[in-house]
Parts: sequence; C-alpha cells; structure tokens
Amino acid sequence: MMKKRSISASKASLVLFLCQVISALDVPLDSKLLEELSQPPTITQQSPKDYIVDPRENIVIQCEAKGKPPPSFSWTRNGTHFDIDKDAQVTMKPNSGTLVINIMNGGKAEVYEGVYQCTARNERGAAISNNIVIRSSRSPLWTKEKLEPNHVQEGDSLVLHCRPPVGLPPPIIFWMDNAFQRLPQSERVSQGLNGDLYFSNVQPEDTREDYICYARFNHTQTIQQKQPISVKVFSMDSLNDTIAANLSDTDIYGAKPVTEKQPILLTPTGSTSTKVELRGNVLLLECIAAGLPTPVIRWIKEGGELPANRTFFENFKKTLKIIDVSEADSGNYKCVARNILGSVHHVISVTVKAAPYWITAPRNLVLSPGEDGTLICRANGNPKPNISWLANGVPIAIAPEDPSRKVDGDTIIFSHVQERSSAVYQCNASNEYGYLLANAFVNVLAEPPRILTPANKLYQVIADSPALLDCAYFGSPKPEVEWFKGVKGSILRGNEYIFHDNGTLEIPVAQKDSTGTYTCVARNELGKIQNEVQLEVKDPTMIIKQPEYKVIQRYGQVSFECIIKHDSTLLPTVMWLKDNDELPDDERFLVGKDNLTIMNVTDKDDGTYTCIVNTTLDSVSASAVLTVVAAPPTPAIIYARPNPPFDLELTGQLERSVELSWIPGDENNSPITNFVIEYEDGLHEPGVWHYQTEVPGTQTTVQLKLSPYVNYSFRVIAVNEIGRSQPSEPSEQYLTKSANPDENPSNVQGIGSEPDNLVITWESLKGFQSNGPGLQYKVSWRQKDVDDEWTSVIVANVSKYIVSGTPTFVPYEIKVQALNDLGYAPEPSEVIGHSGEDLPMVAPGNVQVHVINSTLAKVHWDPVPLKTVRGHLQGYKVYYWKVQNLSRRSRRHVEKKILTFRGNKTFGMLPGLEPYSSYKLNVRVVNGKGEGPASPDKVFKTPEGVPSSPSFLKITNPTLDSLTLEWGSPTHPNGVLTSYILKFQPINNTHELGPLVEIRIPANESSLILKNLNYSTRYKFYFNAQTSVGSGSQITEEAVTIMDEGKMAGILRPAVGAGKAMASRQVDIATQGWFIGLMCAVALLILILLIVCFIRRNKGGKYPVKEKEDAHADPEIQPMKEDDGTFGEYSDAEDHKPLKKGSRTPSDRTVKKEDSDDSLVDYGEGVNGQFNEDGSFIGQYSGKKEKEPAEGNESSEAPSPVNAMNSFV
Repeated sequence: MMKKRSISASKASLVLFLCQVISALDVPLDSKLLEELSQPPTITQQSPKDYIVDPRENIVIQCEAKGKPPPSFSWTRNGTHFDIDKDAQVTMKPNSGTLVINIMNGGKAEVYEGVYQCTARNERGAAISNNIVIRSSRSPLWTKEKLEPNHVQEGDSLVLHCRPPVGLPPPIIFWMDNAFQRLPQSERVSQGLNGDLYFSNVQPEDTREDYICYARFNHTQTIQQKQPISVKVFSMDSLNDTIAANLSDTDIYGAKPVTEKQPILLTPTGSTSTKVELRGNVLLLECIAAGLPTPVIRWIKEGGELPANRTFFENFKKTLKIIDVSEADSGNYKCVARNILGSVHHVISVTVKAAPYWITAPRNLVLSPGEDGTLICRANGNPKPNISWLANGVPIAIAPEDPSRKVDGDTIIFSHVQERSSAVYQCNASNEYGYLLANAFVNVLAEPPRILTPANKLYQVIADSPALLDCAYFGSPKPEVEWFKGVKGSILRGNEYIFHDNGTLEIPVAQKDSTGTYTCVARNELGKIQNEVQLEVKDPTMIIKQPEYKVIQRYGQVSFECIIKHDSTLLPTVMWLKDNDELPDDERFLVGKDNLTIMNVTDKDDGTYTCIVNTTLDSVSASAVLTVVAAPPTPAIIYARPNPPFDLELTGQLERSVELSWIPGDENNSPITNFVIEYEDGLHEPGVWHYQTEVPGTQTTVQLKLSPYVNYSFRVIAVNEIGRSQPSEPSEQYLTKSANPDENPSNVQGIGSEPDNLVITWESLKGFQSNGPGLQYKVSWRQKDVDDEWTSVIVANVSKYIVSGTPTFVPYEIKVQALNDLGYAPEPSEVIGHSGEDLPMVAPGNVQVHVINSTLAKVHWDPVPLKTVRGHLQGYKVYYWKVQNLSRRSRRHVEKKILTFRGNKTFGMLPGLEPYSSYKLNVRVVNGKGEGPASPDKVFKTPEGVPSSPSFLKITNPTLDSLTLEWGSPTHPNGVLTSYILKFQPINNTHELGPLVEIRIPANESSLILKNLNYSTRYKFYFNAQTSVGSGSQITEEAVTIMDEGKMAGILRPAVGAGKAMASRQVDIATQGWFIGLMCAVALLILILLIVCFIRRNKGGKYPVKEKEDAHADPEIQPMKEDDGTFGEYSDAEDHKPLKKGSRTPSDRTVKKEDSDDSLVDYGEGVNGQFNEDGSFIGQYSGKKEKEPAEGNESSEAPSPVNAMNSFV
C-alpha cells in the first residue's frame, strides 16, 4: 500500500471537508481542482451535544456540511423522522441543514425538547451529526420560607444556607448586601461550593440584617434573590457596654475573653468521603472548618504529591483545584485544618473515570480504483468504551454489503476498492459517561493527471544559488512526473538535480547555462499532461571597488567610492549609511552615482560608512571607517589606526576554556597599546558581538574562559592612540558542551500584594547563563516555623510567580532554582518573605491619659499582640478632638487631630490643648495595609488656665467726679471666672502717675460707676479677669472727667504713632480775648519746647518719665510689647506731657484684645512637631502671647507648651 500523507487545512472554507485526509493520494489544496472533484459529505458545523436554549428566543439547531455534489439534509427527532414540512414553526435554512424553530411567534420551547440528529447525503454517501439534546433553560423562583434571625455567641461558627432553586443550567451563587455590594470574604468567612456562607467563627462586626444570597441564571440573564438573613452576634463586650452605661467612672468591670476553640469541619462531615470526577474535567475538593483562632487548611495527597502546574488553591486554601485530571490523579486526598489548639482532618477518596476519548480517530481516505486502505477507530475510557461502526448512517451489520470491506473490531480493511465503494463511515465509541461519533469517508476517484502550476511561469535566480521549479499535479491513480530541458530534450537525471515528491525540480547550484525552458510531464493509466516553465539565471551583483578606510584632517574633504557591476537586466539601487543609520541631513554630504563625498569634515563625521546595493534578487554591501584627526604640526609622519589582526587560531579546546592566538596588523606609526577580544554567541545572539577581555599590545595569545552551551566565535581589535582598528575576521566556531546551570536567579523576594497571596519575584538568568537548552525555574515555598513540606512549581520565561490562598501575613521560606534539560543548578539559598498584609484585627487596649497641665497631656496604651497586626508594624495613630468647652457648656464642630508615633511605642504627648475643655481620643495600630480598629473613646478634661483679656472696655458718661465703665467677658475664659480686677491712677499736669487704686469686681458684673474722682483729671485704667488659677491679660484705657457742668472733656482716643504712644487731652477754646492771648503765649512756648525736644531726640536723649516708670514698684505700669499697641517709648526727658497711646480703640470707644493665634504644633508625623524615641517632644510650639502690665504676682501669663514641656522634662 502506498504511503499515507496528511493534508493541511489552512485554505478556504471550500476545502474544509478535506482538512484531515489520510489517503494514497496527495490532493493539492487548489480551489479550482477541488470544485471539480466528487466528494462525499462532511459535517463542518453542528450544535453541541447538550444544547440548552433560551425559552424566549428562537431555537437554532446548526447542521452544515460540504460535498460534491452539494448534499441534501434530513432530521430525526427522538429516533424517528422529523418532517419539518408539517410544522409551521420549523424551517430549514436554504442550502443548509440548520433548523430554525420559531419561538418568538407563539411557539413554546418545552414542546421542542428532545434528541435531534442531522443527516447530510449525496450520491457518494451520507454523514450524520451527533445526537443533539435540546433542553430549555429554566430559572425558577425561590421558594418562600420564613427566615428566623440568627443569634450567635461571639467565637461560635455559623452557616447561612442559600439553597438556590434548581435551574437549568445550575445558577451561579454569590452573596451581597442591600446596597448590592459583595460581602467581603476571608479565611474566616467564605462561600462554599454549594453556595452556603460559612463563618469559621463570628465576630461582632458580622452583625447585620442584610445577608442576601443571589442566584444568577446566565442563559435567561436573570438574577433571583433570597430573602435577607439577619445575624446578631452577642459578645461579653456588648454586655459590659450595657452595664457600663449604668455605672460610675469608678466602677470596675471587664470583659470575659472569648473562649478559643479547636477546629471542627463544617463541610464535609465525617472523617472520609468519596468523589468521582471525569477525565479532563476540573477536580474541586473542599474543606471548611470552624474554630477560634480561624483554622488554616492544608492539603496533601496520600502516597504521592499534588500534580505540579495543575494544582491551585482557592477560597483561602479551603478549595483544592486540579485541572485536566487524569486517571493518575485518583487516590486519597487529605485536608488538615489546624489552629493553635489542635487539628482535624478529612480524607476524600477520588476516583477518576473517563468518557471515551480518541486514541486514533478515523481519517478520510482518498483511493484510486484497485487500491487498498484502512479506517482505524481507537478510543479509550474508563470503563473501556464499546466500538461500533455505521455506513452512511446505518449500522454496518444491516448496511448494503461491500465485498471490498472487512470489519475487524476497531478497524475496517478495504481491498481492491472500486468507485462504488465510496461511502461515509461512522465510528461510535461509548460507555456510561458519554460517546464519541466520527465521520470518515472513503472516496474512490479515477482522474486523469492535472498540472496545477501556471504554464510558462518565469523563475529568476542569481548564479551559484539554488533554483526551484514547481510542477504541482494531481491524478488518480497517482501520476508519475518526469522533467525535460527544452521541448524535445532528454529526461533529466543525475546528482545535479533533486526531484521532490510534490513534483518540484531543484537545481542546487544554478549556472548561466541552466537558463532555458523546462518541461514537466505527469502521466497515469488514464492519460498524461505536460507543462513548460522558464528559468533565467542572472549575474550576481558585485562591488568591484569598495570604499576604503580613510584618515582625514579636520575641515578637509573626503570621498568614498562604491563602483558596482550587475546583471544588465536588473536595476540596482545604491544607498549609503553612517553607523548603520541614514546619512545626516546636511548639504556637506554629496551622494554621486558611484561615490560619497563629505565636504568640510568635522569631528562629528567620524564613523563607519556603508554602501548597500539592492536588486530584486540579491543585495551586497561594503563598509569603510572614517577617522577625523587634527592637522599635524608637520606633515612628516602620518599616524593612523592600526590594521586589523589576522590569522586567528583556536587551540587547546576544553569544556570551559580555549586558547586564542593571532598575528597583529600594521601599527601605522602608532604603537599598539592593547588588543580587545570580542565573542559572538551564534546560538543565542547571532550577529551580536560582546566584550570578552583585553590584553596588552605585546601579547598575541590569551587563555579564554568559556561558558557551557555557547557557540563561540572570536575576533580581535587592535588599539593605539589614534583609535581602534577594524575587527579581525572571525575565528572558527567552537560549540561548548551543555551543562547544568552554575548559578541561580538573584534578588529573590516574596511580598504579598493581597491578604491571601504571596508574590515571588526574581531576576532571570541571561541567555548564556542557562548553560544548556530548556532553561526553567523551580519555584519552591513553604510556611516558616510550620511542619510543612515544600510546594514547588516549574515555570519558564517569567520572573514572577503568585501563590494564591495563603494565610494573611505569615513568613514563608522561598527559594528559586534554575534548571535546564541537563539538570538543576546548585541548591539555592533560602530567603524569607511574607504573604500579603491585611488590616490589623484589634485595637490597642488600656488607653490611659495623664493631664500634665491645661494645654498638655500624655497618653499611654498597651501594645497590640504582634500576631493581630497582620502586617509590618508601622506604629500607632492617636485621634483626638475637643468635645466641648466646660466654661460655655456648648459644643462646636468637631475637628479631629491625628498624631502618628512610629514603631512599637506605647505613649506620646498631646500638645496645644485648650484649657478647661473636655476631649476624647482613641488609638489605632497601623501596618502597611492601613489602620486597625479604634480603641474605645477615652474622655479626659484639661484643668483651668488663666483667661484672656476682657473682650472690650468702654468708658462713658464722664461727669465732674465720676466715670462709667463697661466691659465684655473674655473671649477665652479658660475656666470659671472668679472676679475682675480694676486698677486706675491719675496723670497730673507734670505727666507723673499718681497712686494706684485697685478694685475687685464680681465676675457676674459687666459695668461699674466710679465716683469721688477729681474733676478735669485724666485717669489711666488697667482691667483684667481672674480664674482660680490666676489673672489674665490686661486691657487699658484712659479717660478725663469734665471741667464743669457745661463743658465736658471727651474720652481721648489712642492714636497710632511711629512706635510711640503718649497720653493726650482735649482742651476747650474760650472765646474771650484774654484767653486767646494766653493761648498764643502757650502756643509759642510749646513751639520752643518742640524745637528743644527735636534737638534732644536727635542726640539720643533719655526720658525721665520712662526712668520713673522703670523705678516704680508697680509692674503694671511697665510698657507692653510694641505690637500690643499699648505703651511705647516716651517722647522727651524734659517734656512732662501726658503719655499718648497708639490708637487701637474703635469708634465706639471699645478696646478689644486680639485673640491668641496659638497654633498646634503636633507631635506626630504629618505636622511640624516630632517625638524622640522616648516620647519626649522635640518640636516647637509657636503662638502670639501678649504681655500685660501686672502688679506683683497677682497676674501672670498663660504658660506656653514649651515652658510646660521644660518643666515636665
């Protein structure tokens, strides 16, 4: 029997039915030929065996087939003929077997459920489709049920059952809340394969009333919703919170810790179970355990290892997933659930069965009359499938007899076939898990020869290169092909020609005399045919004068020649490159017909220039180097780069070394300083040269170290002061033997990107570091400090591997080992990585606050257990905010402040607090993922401080002997006001201050009438408020009593001066003449005094009034800060005028004290302050504090945080 060959199926759809042909004939995929050949039907498209349809849409059952002549179609339904003409709802597409059942116009999909089979038939046979089972998809509603709330004790396990309605196909289950947000899942809370929601242990945060199970039916695009399930978690903490609400602050109560529990399995139950899965499917095994702390699941296969590259862990390692299972995956799989109190395990006995699968599917046969052939149908399965044959859709036992065929189990043997033997055979392999059906036709053809290559096709080649002349043919029986040169030439034979089975003639080395006409002749017993093709052999393109190496002085002119010779029938194109790139866009570069000229050469023109010549058949190139040098002082000696070394030789070849020797080229008047040796790896990077080493210019041999599995070529470059020579010609190639890798990947790291994974990364080895073919990496990991075996996978062409289903933030031992086809690299060193972080689980406890003073407090807390941090401990954050001012008993907008303390610190300072206020704070632990839960809010209060100055002071209603004072309470009382202190003293005409009088006023008063004052007298007033801590800042004012009942002196307003303030008064102007004369004399005197004052001021004189004030025992008459707008410098030592104060009094005679701009300089990160490691404050607290005149120790400033900290430290 003739050799069978396979035919590719990469052509147009017309030839799909010949895509898997095994025959005694090679049928060329020529569309014209295939349209002329008779072919039995072949099914090209059909609906799936299990076809679930949408009941709302028309049902389309596909059946497409090809054949010559085109086939006709028929259908069976449930084993009997389906007459589509009798059902108005059913139509068949034109020129197709596809059925369309009209559901959208009144039909019901359920009526058309059943088993359908399509038959495609023509005169050469009949092909049948699979049995197509039509079923309508269903998405039933949830059955109504009364769901009782779930009341669970903290730490207990809980299962929320979904129990979705049975649909077709089964729905996809997921859990969401009322806001349509997926419920978060973790090692503790996860969804099982059956859709139930499992809680290994419940926590208070699990309390909610909207656990909702959803079922999504994809075929009908509908989602069904179960009624919400309510879960209430009771804990000792919630009970204690209830008790605490009725207890005083001094009562002590504590929460009983939640009892830890050993693991128990929620699913599956018992100690063993069984599982049957089909070959090629995905095996899913599940173990979900309850316990506190949450158990960790581990999977092992008894008596073997989990299959590498096909094993995956899902649902936080609770689900073992093995893809593409085979019989070898049968066995016992054990899941172990473990926590610190113990462990529990379950063994699942897995049996892998197999629906039938092909070992050898039958292939189409194309035979010539009288030939022999076989159809082979071999399948396997578990249990072993039964093989049965059909001919044209009829069981072969009752099909018409054919003397040329013989059935032998899974094989049909054909002997001396005739054209009537053409038919389509079906092989059915079935067992209890399914079936396979394959159509394979036997097509007996009797066809005279055809030549498919176009007549007089012209082939052109370059001399001394191969020539391939096609003669594609077909015929049945298979024709014999012969070649002749010329129309009447002799048959071609001999070693100078190669004859291919597809009819192609190959001339390995075509010469000019090979040009001519070639004739191919194809013949069989039904006839013969011939075809002529033309061959033209062209002269090769050559560069007969190549560009030469040039050394040119700067600003000179240089020209490179490139003279070519080519076949006269070919049109060449010439292109110039500089350093393998296009020439610069510069008018100095002139490209001629056979040369390149560079004018006015500069240093930038230094480089390699290449001439490339292209034709439609070949391409050649040549290069030369241009070296630009400075003009020599004398033209006596020309220095140039050295000539390249030559005669390279390799000796002493060993596995890891070789000796290279060479002969140096001409030095060109500049001694060679060193030789550079480069190598090319023809195996991994052909054409790329790498630096190997260099040796002194006096050395002409070198011992080179080599790496395994590298195809070395070497070249040598000579170097002198002018530059580098051209590279030498490459040495002979030397292929080193393969070996195991010498090294492993570097920079191995393991960092989790999610709470349930571990991302292992490394730096891959370079090509030559592989030491052999098939470079891969064995990635291994196991949990540190746990009795765990290494889990390994082998990967290639990647530098990262993600391990899923890991516990949150646990240390892993990691190693990455290189391997190739020859073996492994040395055992790699292990590195420690961590799986992904998750938010911390608990809040810091035992939060205590120690109030240091009215603006500073110290907070303490107990560190959280490191195992609850679930990540790298970053530090702690203290959130604190003012709740209310105790003096006002009113709340305001809460502005939370945050201080961050790095590391495992357990205390910190809270600066910038407001006195006599109520604050709350809580503490949270921070890791790389974020912040943990907040500790319970801690309430603390700051003590009283000294108040700010009264908000205003007004003096009204002046009389001969009285003044009325009105004032506003301080803007910041900083405590409970106990009283106001009023001090005042007269200022006489000599600018001296009289005795100081003090009056204490109850805190609930807002005005006072001062009586028994001197008439027409100026008084200065000092006014401040007091708390139990002390006196606050003062506010000052001046006023004058009137001269008589009819004339009143107004209150003098302070006037702002250039850094000075002086008291002044307003005097009535009399209309009498004597008074006018007196005033003129006074004015003259004042003018003289002003001149004297100006002269003394320019001389830097002192002011006696200032000295008197400095000597005065009462501190309250001391000047205040210049920016307070109160007292400044005095004007003159001899000018005893009343002091004038810079005006800051508004038009209503109100003097307001500016509010403090105290700003908090936080101690933590993110603000301007920091703490030392011991928690001490190292920032700077800045704020504006006004210093007022004070008497004795009765009034003092509010202490600043800096002073407070100094006293504290």
